[in-house]
Amino acid sequence: MFNPHQQDCIEVLMEKARRGQIDRRSFLKGMGLLAALPLALRSGVSFAADKPLVVVNWGGDAIKAFGKAWTEGFAKATGIPVKIDGSGPTEGAIRTQMSSGRVSWDVVDAESSILQNLGKENLVEPIDYGIVARDKVLPGFAYEYGIADYMLSYVIAYDSQRFGDKAPKTWKDFWDVEAFPGKRTLYKWMNGMLEAALLADGVEPGQLYPLDVPRALKKIDQLKPHVLAFWGSGAETQQLLIEGEVAMGAIWNTRAKVITEDSDGRIKWSFDNALLGCSNWGVLKGNPAGKDAAMRFIAYAQDPQSQVELFKLFCNGPANPAAAALIPAESRHLNCTDPDNLPKQIMLSHEWYTDHYAVALEQYLTHVSK
Repeated sequence: MFNPHQQDCIEVLMEKARRGQIDRRSFLKGMGLLAALPLALRSGVSFAADKPLVVVNWGGDAIKAFGKAWTEGFAKATGIPVKIDGSGPTEGAIRTQMSSGRVSWDVVDAESSILQNLGKENLVEPIDYGIVARDKVLPGFAYEYGIADYMLSYVIAYDSQRFGDKAPKTWKDFWDVEAFPGKRTLYKWMNGMLEAALLADGVEPGQLYPLDVPRALKKIDQLKPHVLAFWGSGAETQQLLIEGEVAMGAIWNTRAKVITEDSDGRIKWSFDNALLGCSNWGVLKGNPAGKDAAMRFIAYAQDPQSQVELFKLFCNGPANPAAAALIPAESRHLNCTDPDNLPKQIMLSHEWYTDHYAVALEQYLTHVSK
C-alpha cells in the first residue's frame, strides 16, 4: 500500500514554497526531513564508499525533482553517502526485491503492519534495540520489525460558520446529521475510519479492539447518503472544506492545520476523539549498506531537534517524546504528541492491523465503492 500522507506533506511544502512562505533552504531541508534524515547528527556512521545508504520514502516526483540537489549538498557537508529513493516502499516492491535476490534498498518508511508481516517471513530485519533506543519513541510504538519515525492523527474538521458555537467534538457528533447537518467526507482507506464508525455506534475506546468490521461497515452505511466523497489526498479535503462542499471531514491533522490557515479560521478542528497512528522505519534483510549502518541511521533519526524541524514544516508529531518540550510554546497545541493532546486521543492498534489489515481493507474498499 502506498503512503498518501507522505505525498501530502510534500504537496504542502511545495505550496508553501510557491506562496513564498518558506525560503529555498527551508524547502530543501524539508524535503530531506521527509526522509527523516536529521541534519545535525551524522558523525560516527561508517559506510562503504561504493554502497551508499538508500533511504526509501514516498516522495514521488517532488523528491525525484529535488533529491539530487539535496543529496549532493548533504553528502558534501557530511561526507556520508546517502541516496533518497522516493519511489515508495510498497509491500509488493519489497517482496519483488527480496524474491529477485537483488536488494537495493536499506531503510524503508512503511506501515507497521506491513513491516511486521514481512518480518515474520524473514524479509525484514528485527530492530536492533542495542543500537536504536526503544525509549526514544512514545510507549507502544517500538515494534519487533519497525519503529515509529513520526506520528499523525485523524481529526474532525468542520465549517464553523455552519455550526457557530455548537462544535462537533466526537464521532457520534460526526454521524449526527440532524444536529450537525451537511455533507461529510471520509478517508478512502480504512485507517481510522472503522474505529470512528464504532465510536459513533457507542463502542467505548477501551473496547474497540478487536474491531467488529461488519458493525463498523453497517454504521458507515448509515452515513453514506451524506458522504459526498471518500477522499484520497489531502488536497482533496482542502478543496471540499474550503469551498463549502462538505460541512465536516475526517482528515489528517497536518492538512487540517493548512486548511484552517487558508480559510482564515473558518475551518476548525481539535484533537478531541482523534485517532493517533504512526509511520515506521524498517530495514530490509540483506540490505546493501549493512544492517549495522541502517540501524545507526534509524538511531540518528531519533534526534528530537530534527523531529521538531519536521513538525515546524509539516505538523507531523514527533515520535520522540523529548521533542515535545522543544516545540515553541505557541505551537504546542498543534502537536498530536504533546502531553496535553495525547489523553484526548485514541491510539490505533498496531497488533490488530498486523493480523487483519489485508482482509479488512478489501472489505472496506468493496463496501465504500458500492
